Amino acid sequence: MKEKIKRALIDIVGEENYTDSLIDMVAYSKDASEHKHRPEAAVWATTTGQISAILKLANQEKFPVTARGAGTSLAGLTVPEHGGLVLDVARMNKIIEISIEDRLAVVQPGVIYADLEKGLKPYGFFFPPDPASGSVSTLGGNVACNAGGIKGAKYGTTKDYVLALEVVLADGRVLHTGSKCMKSVSGYDLTKLFVGSEGTLGVITEITLKINPRPPLTCTAMATFDDLEDAGRAVSQIMHSGILPSALEVVDQQTLIGINQNTDLNLPEVEAILVAETDGHTREETEFQLAKIIDIFKQNNASTVRQADSEEEAEALWTARKSAYAVMSRINYNLAVEDLAVPMSKVPNMLKTISDIAKKYDLKIPTVGHAGDGNLHPTISFDGTDPDEVRRVEGASAELFKVVIELGGTVTGEHGIGLAKARFMSMEHDEVAMDVMRAVKKLFDPNNILNPGKMALEI
Repeated sequence: MKEKIKRALIDIVGEENYTDSLIDMVAYSKDASEHKHRPEAAVWATTTGQISAILKLANQEKFPVTARGAGTSLAGLTVPEHGGLVLDVARMNKIIEISIEDRLAVVQPGVIYADLEKGLKPYGFFFPPDPASGSVSTLGGNVACNAGGIKGAKYGTTKDYVLALEVVLADGRVLHTGSKCMKSVSGYDLTKLFVGSEGTLGVITEITLKINPRPPLTCTAMATFDDLEDAGRAVSQIMHSGILPSALEVVDQQTLIGINQNTDLNLPEVEAILVAETDGHTREETEFQLAKIIDIFKQNNASTVRQADSEEEAEALWTARKSAYAVMSRINYNLAVEDLAVPMSKVPNMLKTISDIAKKYDLKIPTVGHAGDGNLHPTISFDGTDPDEVRRVEGASAELFKVVIELGGTVTGEHGIGLAKARFMSMEHDEVAMDVMRAVKKLFDPNNILNPGKMALEI
């Protein structure tokens, strides 16, 4: 970083909020993905004014800026691929307002998802997307990648709850989008344009979110299947049965084996387990929904079905799904957590395809996922120091996403494109769509300073 730029950044944020020390640059060189690249410097911003001044400087001097929250991205969204400056907004972590009367919350981007949930709980409300990383991920990051989670089958993803944004543009101007109203069709929907834009169009500094009343009752059941396709057919049938489970998750055999090898849970090493949850405001309503799901499990040859009789038993049934990522990270040195989604009717085909590709490329690809909305996470466990194995991983990924697109699916359901999926963008989007996306990027960021290298948007 040039000395004059360093001095200008220090003038904006203060010496204590600027760093270019090697240990910090190494820490900021990666996120939760396999990608890494060091920045030249990092700053901790605490106000919209500071971010405006930083981006104005960056636009004038033409150095890249990568906004960062907690760095939990599994797709390389916060890796500073072109070096430059990391703009850390984690200290902008205030819950500005909770208005139960208006059913909304206003937050800064550095607020942790779990902290908003704690703030809403006394009022009997919640923010439904529930990402797996919710105990550490920031709401700014959730908005930037349109995060989802286990509640997606019934409640949707982050985009369904963002009402308004404050965004600093590349030239330092501050843009306000949307409103605090539940409905608005006033002008272009600029709010949705920024949700999922991965920090390539602007830096989000304030978020207005719709919040929901929390259903007071839940019921949980787990079914085991000796045939992977039976489990997939059960998922597809449930989702057009008229019942909307609040969660419907799948854990495959490779994951179950890994869990048993690394824990004392002693789970049945069947082809797959499905964990379903229903919620509601009366016990009759909630149990009626779950009974219908259990019936569908049995129609599709479930070998066992177990319903939780208490909150403690429900938590025990969820243990396998919730421990999956930690367990998979122990199987080998490297982990490529894929994130695909297919139409609900294609879930059985996709589960079978993942299993076939694992065998073809001689790889371990344990799979879990939000089966209730067709979003699966095949996780390729491999040794990154073995060139042959790395080549097989690359071949498996390319074949996997080719099938995903053929099935009418998408290369990412919730993790975003970042660096990990950039090479697959043209596989999913035709030339016209890519041209339009690049034109939007050019309009908002003509000097390409905002998170460059992501989403294959460079011309």
